[in-house]
Parts: sequence; C-alpha cells; structure tokens
Amino acid sequence: MKDKWRTLPFETAVIRVSVLNIFGNIFLSVIKFIAGFLASSGAMISDAINSLSDVLSSIVVIVGVKFSAQKSDRQHPYGHERFECVTAIVLACVLLLTAAFIGYEAIEMLTEGSYNGLKIPGTLAIVVAVISMAVKEVMFWVTRATARRRASSALMGVAWDNRCDVFSSLCVLISILGIKLGAPILEVFARLIICIFIFRSAYDIFSDAVRKMVDHSCSEETEREIYDLAAAQAGVLRVDMIKTRIFGNKIYVDIEISADPTLTLSEGHDIALCVHDAVEDKFQNVKHIMVHVNPYGEE
Repeated sequence: MKDKWRTLPFETAVIRVSVLNIFGNIFLSVIKFIAGFLASSGAMISDAINSLSDVLSSIVVIVGVKFSAQKSDRQHPYGHERFECVTAIVLACVLLLTAAFIGYEAIEMLTEGSYNGLKIPGTLAIVVAVISMAVKEVMFWVTRATARRRASSALMGVAWDNRCDVFSSLCVLISILGIKLGAPILEVFARLIICIFIFRSAYDIFSDAVRKMVDHSCSEETEREIYDLAAAQAGVLRVDMIKTRIFGNKIYVDIEISADPTLTLSEGHDIALCVHDAVEDKFQNVKHIMVHVNPYGEE
C-alpha cells in the first residue's frame, strides 16, 4: 500500500491529501462552532474560524496544483510549476487575514475589558479542544510526509499550518481552564497567541514561496550527489562544472563533463546521454538536465 502511494502522480497525491485536510477541517470547524456556542468559549469560536480558513487553504492548494501540473506549452516552455508558488503566496495571504481578524478581536477585548464578563465555559469545550489537537496532529504528519516526498511547498505550508493549529487548540484549552479558575484574561492571551501562530505560519509559507519564485541553487548535498553520480558514469573522465536552479518544485541542472578527445561525436553523445538518464532516474525532482561534453586535457 505504501509503495502504491509513493508511485502516485504528483498531482493525484497532493490532491488526495488536500481533500483529506478539507474534510478534517470541516469536521473540526463544525464541532468547534457548536462547542464554542454551547460551552460559551470565544477562543473556541476563534479556533473554529481558523479551521474554516484551513478549508479554503486546501482548496487553494488543489487549484494551484491543477495549474502547476499542466504540461509545457509555447507560452510556458519550462512548464507551470511556479503556479504552486503563487498558490502558496495566496495561502499565506489568507492566513494573514485570519490572524489579523483574530488578533483584532483579542485587542478589542483587552482594551474594552470585556473579558471580565465572559461566561465560564462548559466541559464540552475541553473535550473538543483535546479532539482537535489529536486530529490536527495526525493531519500534520500525513500532510508533511506527502509534502516532503513530492517537494510541494504549498502542501508543506498546509502541514505546518496543521501543526500551528495543534498549539492553537492547546491555547484554547489553557484559556478555558483559566476562566474556570477565575483568570478570564487568559482568553485574551489565548486569542493573541493563536494570532501569532497563524501569522508565523503565514510568514514561513510566504518566504518559502518567494524564495522558490527567485531562481536559486539546490543544497550543496544535492549538488554533490549529482556530481558524484555523473563522475561515476562510464566514459566520464572529469566533471568540470555543475549548476542547478530550482523552478517551483522542480530542479534544472547544467553540467559539463570531460571525455576522451579521440571519441567520435556519436560516442561523446552516448556518454552525455548516460549522465542525463542516470541523474533523471535517481532524482525524481530533476525535470531537465543539460550535459555538455568537453575534450579532456584541453582548456
């Protein structure tokens, strides 16, 4: 079953996990709204709004992946992978608006002192907060695992948003207990902390997406692995140069190798093809590699 999951196309795997997140967040938002109203917990209602925004976030991811999975065309010869980066930026903006809304409510409560009139939350709110933490933790691990295997920045953003929601629910739990113990101001602090968690998540997603929108090289470890693999191919006497750039969630590689100068053009081409195929076979995120053959011993 795991092997079948690993071999799923990028688009299919990401969409399936996104749909799982959608249903999970719909379930959580409904029970949080119900518990928030029945148990008189404003922090729980704020957390419900956060879960509802996560539904929108997953929908945005699905739309972005649909666009990024389109094949290359005349207007976009390098493909559409950067649409996923655009999706991540939109996701970050949605989270930022959610954080602003919750933060505004918290500051308003603090300045007006309205937290003193809060009702004591019922036990139902505590139960729902614990359920939310458990569900969100499972969603985090499932989503992060897929995001890592598929190198999806948008899906990784959703994963870490799920982890932030675990801490958000913990803050809600603390606020509920605080009100029960006669410290209603903890409700305000809980909302502010939720706001900070969501804002931090939005910032991380946004900065990662912008970083991928601007061409930059792979990690030194990845470049070294590509270098060693190319150098190990039959006929390659030396690797002269290697350059990489990340385009969305894909990698483009330019590499120069040296071969025996007495080889025919066809034989040199075969060596370059071996390097090309070896790299693309081992590194699934490499979308294209350009191999240039230099005559060994000549500058």
